[in-house]
Amino acid sequence: MTKIDMSVPLAGLSLKTPVMTASGTCGYGLDLLPYLDLSRLGALVVKGISVEPRQGNPPPRIMETCGGMLNAIGLENIGMEAFVAEVLPRLREHRTVLLVNILGESEEDYARLVDRLSEQEGIDGFEVNVSCPNVRRGGIAFGSDPATLEHLVAFLRPRTEKPLIIKLSPNVTDIVDMAGRAEAGGADGLTLINTIRGMSVDVESRRPHLATVVGGLSGPAIKPIALRMVWEAAARVQIPIIGVGGILSGEDAVEFLLAGASAVQIGTAHFRNPAACIEVMAGIEGYLARHGIQAVRELIGAIRVDPSREA
Repeated sequence: MTKIDMSVPLAGLSLKTPVMTASGTCGYGLDLLPYLDLSRLGALVVKGISVEPRQGNPPPRIMETCGGMLNAIGLENIGMEAFVAEVLPRLREHRTVLLVNILGESEEDYARLVDRLSEQEGIDGFEVNVSCPNVRRGGIAFGSDPATLEHLVAFLRPRTEKPLIIKLSPNVTDIVDMAGRAEAGGADGLTLINTIRGMSVDVESRRPHLATVVGGLSGPAIKPIALRMVWEAAARVQIPIIGVGGILSGEDAVEFLLAGASAVQIGTAHFRNPAACIEVMAGIEGYLARHGIQAVRELIGAIRVDPSREA
């Protein structure tokens, strides 16, 4: 049998497989080394990096839920300079595409990150987390206001030749408008979706399980929402989309590809199985083999929808 081609193009990059890690679910990627060869990944997306180190929120800040997980980590990270000095040299040893997730509370924060990290060998692009509060706009998240989002992307675009992939929040009125605004600002790609705001209560103590009361819901419970948003955004924009949200198996990943995603990220599944990425890759290959498909690219956007039956 002819070897299956698992490679996909993404925002000017060439991925050997459409399967990537999701930011914040495997540290800086080094945590996965006992379980898999990082060079087998389509791309490694590291934990979000800010200009200065962040301690994150107080515990408890993780809570398992039915079909998912709530987290309120608070974007804890070692900061830009420690990442460059301590982590990046180790990541360069592994031959895989590296995307750095960046976060800030002002446009200037994002600009400093892009300027500093663009100089570094081994970084192939940026995933821009826009779920952070914009302190210059009274705390409104960059990703919740269309004009603010477009302005941020346009502000960053001339600062780097590396791909800018914008990770959109689902906690908005119109994800399609946000996708279009990111594209208009000059984004090279989109990641859909970030976590959905939720909470959990301990009925015995009558207190929230999380110290912050509200956290971000991820895992299988959000997959239908993520899938719908990917499908809607793919119909609007011309730039590639990375689908993320509740992917546990090859079949889950195929759903996102059919809905219009060019690649997928594995997130919460890592907490149950650190080798989840490899199993998802094998599942995709198994699906392609069963259906006699030679290249995974043939699945992208190949969903069959009867327009007369759309809701």
